Amino acid sequence: MTTPSPVPLPPASGAWREGDPPGRRRWHVRGRPLALEAGGELPDVRLAFETWGRLASDRRNAVLVLHALTGDSHAAGPAGPGHPTAGWWDALIGPGRALDTDRYFVVAPNVLGGCQGSTGPASAGPSGRAWGGDFPFLTPRDQVAAEVGLADALGIDRWALVVGGSMGGMRALEWAVTHPERTDALLLATAAAASAEQIAWSGLQTHAIRSDPAWRGGHYHHTGSGPDAGLGRARRIAQVTYRSEPELQARFGRSPQGTEDPWGGGRYQVESYLDHHAAKLVRRFDAGSYVVLSEAMNAHDVGRGRGGVRAALRRVRARTLVAAVDSDRLYPPSQQAELAAGITGADASRVIGSPYGHDGFLIETDQVAALVRELLPAPARREPQSSAFPTPSPLSQEHS
Repeated sequence: MTTPSPVPLPPASGAWREGDPPGRRRWHVRGRPLALEAGGELPDVRLAFETWGRLASDRRNAVLVLHALTGDSHAAGPAGPGHPTAGWWDALIGPGRALDTDRYFVVAPNVLGGCQGSTGPASAGPSGRAWGGDFPFLTPRDQVAAEVGLADALGIDRWALVVGGSMGGMRALEWAVTHPERTDALLLATAAAASAEQIAWSGLQTHAIRSDPAWRGGHYHHTGSGPDAGLGRARRIAQVTYRSEPELQARFGRSPQGTEDPWGGGRYQVESYLDHHAAKLVRRFDAGSYVVLSEAMNAHDVGRGRGGVRAALRRVRARTLVAAVDSDRLYPPSQQAELAAGITGADASRVIGSPYGHDGFLIETDQVAALVRELLPAPARREPQSSAFPTPSPLSQEHS
């Protein structure tokens, strides 16, 4: 007789599914297919999003917040039904905070290809079953095209600020280059194009997922078990690149985990730390989305088809601050210096001092808040229009 496991097994996917609690999500449904940069189209597109504050009568107080690889639309607020974790930028969004929701209308979409309510591999495809491995290849430009539809549906012609780091920064940059007339200010921490090293790290992660026998070519969503081991390995690899060597050394050193003996099959503390992050991600994310979004990040090149990076960056009209985390070994400060030098009117890149590496853009909220306030000087208080984006039905249709 098999003894039941004391720990419940993870689901085949940690994606949000129809019937799950919606939490604070709303949905924008695109009324027509989305043409994709790599060819073909995505026939049915919807984006989950959350908002805070109210849209002013002149519609000029809207801020777009774009999340990184494993983020979602829940940028602010507590964990709860429909939201397995608290808001990932909660310290920046709210009354009196840098993104003051008494003054600004803050919008955070879940990226196209994601797994927390937006169309992605876990969503129903044309067959009625999950897209799985048949989900098409995306680029950041495709993701921004979907976000343009959301902005149109909300009646937002211009963003007062577009902000994002890492993958979110890629989309923020594409917004400013593709739609300069709709982007007043820009705060980002990213690269102009994915580097060989970033692609290499990403490739290790997607290989780990695809090497899991439970991957099944991406068609695992209805099997009862998914590539949890592969997704966990991918997260372990990523977590090392997200932090800095000095921080890992200071936190963990060579210490064993509790009473475990590394010489007898036990773990070091740093290994336990990586195991913890792997287990958390497996229960709230989808392996197919991880692959699709990783490949979209690898495809990032703002200069593609635009005469190169320098020519593309000259399109940016937004007041721009480029932030670099001094200890970031995944997106080193030299990449942000290139962006700052190439964007007309941008100051030299601003350095965020942090021991936390790539994650510093999410963790060092006081320093990031100062940059936000520099780009968004406090406007005079103004009365929002009473009809500004009323509470909608679950699905909001895009304006034609």
